[in-house]
Amino acid sequence: MLNWNDLEKTCAECKNCPLYAGRTNPVFGVGDKNARVMFVGEGPGEREDALGEPFVGRAGQLLDSMLASIGLERAEVYIANIVKCRPPQNRDPLAEEQNACIGYLENQIRLVSPDIIVCLGRIAAMKMIREDFKISREHGTWFERNGIRTIALYHPAALLRDPRKLPETFEDLRKIEIALEELAQ
Repeated sequence: MLNWNDLEKTCAECKNCPLYAGRTNPVFGVGDKNARVMFVGEGPGEREDALGEPFVGRAGQLLDSMLASIGLERAEVYIANIVKCRPPQNRDPLAEEQNACIGYLENQIRLVSPDIIVCLGRIAAMKMIREDFKISREHGTWFERNGIRTIALYHPAALLRDPRKLPETFEDLRKIEIALEELAQ
């Protein structure tokens, strides 16, 4: 297992898939490296690629509001993505791109050692929970992944496109808040 510095350096130099050729910055991850909760998205968008940080656009602002609704701040959690480089036109990352990058995320998970992993969206849930995961049916359901409680929420970008899903997402967030309260006891 690599340490944080080596892992980040290796990621910055990565050429394991064609996505590296179009990146401005790899988007490694951000937040508390000892966080109890780790959020995992699918991949960076244009703004994230420009700044080298995950969830900094409108979806990031919504994620910050979601965190605040359960008493968390961005600095208290760790946020990463399945792939570290932006897919062209923000398309879904291909399976081979996800497979080329998953080792970085697995190392980040081992280093953070979170109590809870929150998958943001279908792509992250399909990679982290189960290949045939159905976000519309299974969001807000707890799973165990290598001894870590894992749950999926609608991706903030999907919520911006369809705000009708916000009430059920806030119910799912409440489940995370309850789980954190239980862990604190």
